[in-house]
Amino acid sequence: MKHKLFFILFFALFSCKNEIQETVFQNITKFTISSPQLDTTRQIWVYLPKDYQNSEKRYPVVYMHDAQNLFDAESSYAGEWKVDEYLDDISKNQSIIIGIEHGDEKRIDELTPFKHEKYGGGKGEAYLLFIKNTLKPHIDITYRTKSEAEYTTIFGASLGGLISFYGALKHPETFGKAGVFSSSFWINPEIYDIVSNTEIPNSSKFYFLVGENEGDSMVPDQQRMVDLLKAKGITQIESQVVQDGEHNEALWSENFGKAYEWLYN
Repeated sequence: MKHKLFFILFFALFSCKNEIQETVFQNITKFTISSPQLDTTRQIWVYLPKDYQNSEKRYPVVYMHDAQNLFDAESSYAGEWKVDEYLDDISKNQSIIIGIEHGDEKRIDELTPFKHEKYGGGKGEAYLLFIKNTLKPHIDITYRTKSEAEYTTIFGASLGGLISFYGALKHPETFGKAGVFSSSFWINPEIYDIVSNTEIPNSSKFYFLVGENEGDSMVPDQQRMVDLLKAKGITQIESQVVQDGEHNEALWSENFGKAYEWLYN
């Protein structure tokens, strides 16, 4: 089952368009930025709240992975998350969304904190430092953001869920909240020891979600992590198991709004 899940998460998000800079939809633009940490460039999608241009407010920021799947069905592998549709429909708790395109064949490398004996990877910390030290400063200078950790969320699914959780764990001074959907804890089981040996501020917020039909280990892996965090005294945790939920964009799209509302309320 883990081998099957690996191929799903390896191939499921590998569609990319190569525009350098453009307006994609109303309120959504793209730009490219160099990443010295990864020795590459990366395309970034930016969603701005509907009232951004007509206000002077500052906004929280959500950093999300696999940008190809967040806003556009054409660029997605198997359907979009519809993040912009959800946010366009709410009047409170609006945020700027920063979508980071995955690195195609480098996706496993960049979204795993540790190297797997069979599947490789292990450059997750460099990817997080790209967000923390290069991308986030650019975003905070360019847009009206609330830059403090309490207003900064890191959010993703599958390997994106894994790196989001690790990012909030290792860099709580930057990421105060994490949306952790269908996290691939199985590919980096070292993460449990990291949690055991890390001092986690109780101000950190974690929203976990997994589907019943994602694989034999997925539900127990999430429960093991939640139990470990609670044993350490972390109280701001929400954990959801979705009946009949599968490892796909449909699950993540249907539940993004609930997770977002919990993280910001």
